[in-house]
Amino acid sequence: MPIDNKLAKQIIAKRVAKELKDGQLVNLGIGLPTLVANYIPKDMYVVLQSENGMVGMGPAAENGSENLDVINAGGQYVTLLPNGCYFDSATSFSLIRGGHVDVTVLGALEVDQEGNLANWIIPGKMVPGMGGAMDLVTGAKKVIVAMQHTGKGEPKILKKCTLPLTAKGIVDLIVTELCVIEVTEKGLVLKEIHPETTVDEVISLTDAELIIPEKVEYMDIN
Repeated sequence: MPIDNKLAKQIIAKRVAKELKDGQLVNLGIGLPTLVANYIPKDMYVVLQSENGMVGMGPAAENGSENLDVINAGGQYVTLLPNGCYFDSATSFSLIRGGHVDVTVLGALEVDQEGNLANWIIPGKMVPGMGGAMDLVTGAKKVIVAMQHTGKGEPKILKKCTLPLTAKGIVDLIVTELCVIEVTEKGLVLKEIHPETTVDEVISLTDAELIIPEKVEYMDIN
């Protein structure tokens, strides 16, 4: 079931937003995860943190109404909700390293069936910087990986990561445009699939071994 990149990212962001709960402090990583801010229900109170020094971050700024001084960690123009505030990066990382972040949502290059994450470098290619991923995945209470299911046609959910790891055994949930996978002590459990795909298709596009329950739900992507 081919899905174009833009729609795939929207599906992932919408589904991740449904994992969030009232009152949580949530960090959204660079790239696809920042889209989650656009799909948080208006009646839900979630405090978004940007590691460059902001809490109370709102959705992306509309074209023509950007404040050039208000950007997220990825350099995108965003908004600040009432009661939001700014601070220095030292304070921001005190929140992260102090265990105050309830959920972090990150992209990934690879994830494996042991919950290992590789998302910061491809050897031999230029990398802009490590960012805060290593701090976030060890400091946050829940780690959600939001990524497209394959990269250049190759599986990104593997038996064993091949790239340098960001952290070991820290991923709790994987959300792709095709499915939702829970990382458990027994392995990767396929919890949900896109309404227009099948369990067999997900298995064929996944290198890791999946545990298939008797009933696999359909993803809520509305």
